[in-house]
Amino acid sequence: MSAWTGRMDVRLLEAGRIAPIEHRNWRDARRYFKARPKHWAGVEEWMEKIRTGRLEPIQIGVSDRYPQDWYVGDGHHRAVALMELGVKRAPFHWYWIRSCGRPAMERGPIDWTLLER
Repeated sequence: MSAWTGRMDVRLLEAGRIAPIEHRNWRDARRYFKARPKHWAGVEEWMEKIRTGRLEPIQIGVSDRYPQDWYVGDGHHRAVALMELGVKRAPFHWYWIRSCGRPAMERGPIDWTLLER
């Protein structure tokens, strides 16, 4: 059985409900990528793939300790590309960020109500 894939509202990224794990916020991620040509080239590459309908799911980690804390664990360049293009919905996989143990991609739908806690 493979990891479950769903579709997320990209506005959750823009509103800061799903944060970048490697940056303080998405504005900082954009600034970081734009200041580094190699990174921005990666964003532009994803924008071209998105325009042609090819997009790999973004990986979202949900804290098991603080379930209202959601992070992009993999797909920062893709997330910025989605926001730059104004895409409304995008594919994702999710996993629990475990306080102990190794994370694994979940095989069922995410509980969106966790964001409301």
